[in-house]
Amino acid sequence: MVVGNAADRSSQLLKGVLDMCLLAVISEEPSYGYEMVRKLADRGLDLVSEGTIYPVLSRLQKSGYLQGYLVESSGGPARKYYRLTEEGATALAKWEGGWRQLAAAVENVLRGADGA
Repeated sequence: MVVGNAADRSSQLLKGVLDMCLLAVISEEPSYGYEMVRKLADRGLDLVSEGTIYPVLSRLQKSGYLQGYLVESSGGPARKYYRLTEEGATALAKWEGGWRQLAAAVENVLRGADGA
């Protein structure tokens, strides 16, 4: 049985939680794509690239969780920033609660029946 390398496993796990992670970063302050990638990498999610997040941001915006807007830049073209909508804040709170329950359950499984 081939399980794959650690980077592949991490990438697959991340796909399931990237929406939540992006909403969490944006909930702190409006951000643009590269800035989000940097913030995620600073927190240990260095597998995320701009090419990965833009389709996710587009989907989250279409779902009504984000609002995108342009901000002029003195050093180049305008940047598209994203901010959380009320619907996005509600979704984030629900996902966060579900994630915490799942993470605790997985931790219990990994510790085993004896809790060691």
